[in-house]
This record gives sequence, C-alpha cells and structure tokens, in this order.
Amino acid sequence: MASVSLKRAPKRVVTFDVFNRRVRTLGMIAFSVAVLAVMMLLAQVLGVDGLQTRLDVRNQPPSWANPFGTDWLGRDMFTRTLQGLTISLRVGLIASALSAVLGLLVGLAAATLGGWVDAAITWLIDLFMSLPHMVALILIAFVFGGGVNGVIASVALTHWTGLARVIRAEVLQLKTADYVQLSARFGHSKMWIARHHLLPHLFPQFVVGLLLLFPHAILHEAGITFIGIGLSPHQPAVGVILSESMRHLSTGYWWLAVLPGLALLVMVKSFDALGENLRALLDPRTAQE
Repeated sequence: MASVSLKRAPKRVVTFDVFNRRVRTLGMIAFSVAVLAVMMLLAQVLGVDGLQTRLDVRNQPPSWANPFGTDWLGRDMFTRTLQGLTISLRVGLIASALSAVLGLLVGLAAATLGGWVDAAITWLIDLFMSLPHMVALILIAFVFGGGVNGVIASVALTHWTGLARVIRAEVLQLKTADYVQLSARFGHSKMWIARHHLLPHLFPQFVVGLLLLFPHAILHEAGITFIGIGLSPHQPAVGVILSESMRHLSTGYWWLAVLPGLALLVMVKSFDALGENLRALLDPRTAQE
C-alpha cells in the first residue's frame, strides 16, 4: 500500500496596517479637539476669580498655586490667559464664519454667473491679495471704530479670498460634469443648479476652509489688539496681555509674555492640525491611504 504524504498548506498571514494615514488622521483630529476642549473647560471651571487684584501676591513666578505666575496687580496669569483664549475663540469663530460664508458666495457667484461678473470678482480677489495684509487689517479695523466689531470686520473682510479661489475652481470643474449639463438642458436656472447640485459638493471644502481660517483669525485678532486697535484693554484678551507684558520683560518677569504666548501658539496649532487632517480625511486621494 503506497503511503500518501499530506503537506500542510502554508498559513496565510494577514497583516493590518494599524497606523495607516486614516487612523493617524483620526487620531490627530481627536487630539486637537481634546486640547481645545480642555482649554475651554478649564476656563469655565476657573471662572473669573483669578482676575481680581491682589497686591500681596503680585509678580509671583510660576508655581503650583499659580501655574503661569501673577502679574503686577496680583492677578492669576493662568486664569487671564484662559479667559483671553476664550475671547479669541469667540471672536475667531464669528470672524472666520463670516469670512468663509463670504468666500463661498463670492466664489460660487464668479464661477456660476461667469462673464463680467467672474472678471470683476477675480480682479477684486487679486486686489485684496496684493494688499499688505496687516495694513488692510489695521485700516478696516480703524474704519469700523476698533473694538470687537472692528476686529471681526477686519478679519472677515481680509480672509475670504483664498477660499473664494478654491470654491471658484471647484465649481468650474463641477460645471463640466454630465449631470450638471443635463440639468441645464432640462431648463433649470443657474441658481437652481447651484443650490441643488453644486452646494452639496462644496460643503467639505467649506468646512475645511472654515477650520483653516481659524488660526489666521485668532492670530490677527491678537496682532491688532497688541498694537491697540483691537479689543479693549479692560478685557483679558491675549493681545492685551502680551502688550502689557512688554513693559515688564526688562525687569525679569518673563512668564508674563512667554507662557500666554505659548498657550496661544498651542491653540493656533491645534486648529491648524485639525483643519489640515480633516482636509486629508475628506480628500478622496488621501482618505484611504
């Protein structure tokens, strides 16, 4: 009887790329949201008690009781910084939302209407992008009287150009799609096509553009407040904190500017990382990497 030898088939090994682009992107989004949520939660928990004047503990270096130290009036710099970041977040949210909506409408109108409207809007975009950015911010904030309204108006009216160009290019590409051209042949108006066919496809670009406008809005709010045109000196805004601390750096009170500046940088980079990773997640070319 012939012996039959049975060879076991090699085991198929299945490997999973646990740290692919999608997982890393989702992880960065979660981390950025967590950092921003912790900042806002701490601002609500601490309240405004640390903003009271206490001359007996003024100019104290960072410690466990006061992680960011105290200023020349004894106010807790950690509380002031968190309240300032809350103000920056609120102002940045309103300004970037207005700027993003303006960019969406302008870019959609340029690509949809075409002709002289497209030429005029393109010329206006080039004009705004050729102006020195900080000069335009200062002039617009001055025209609107400074304060919160001036900051919001200046940021909203100077940050829409980039998103408008992206929206315009996206709409010009979508207009060549078969279903859009077929809808036009059925007699639908340009506004109907824009509302039913174009806007749903533009929503991801709008969300990403809104998030990427946040860091610029926050930094420019702090910048024009720093030079005295933005928010009121009586508000614990980060620009006000940095402006006041410049007079005390020569005396060795480094924590008055360094620690609030680092907190602002962390907040800005968190929004920037959130926007960049969300764009990578929504982009079909990189979403499945």
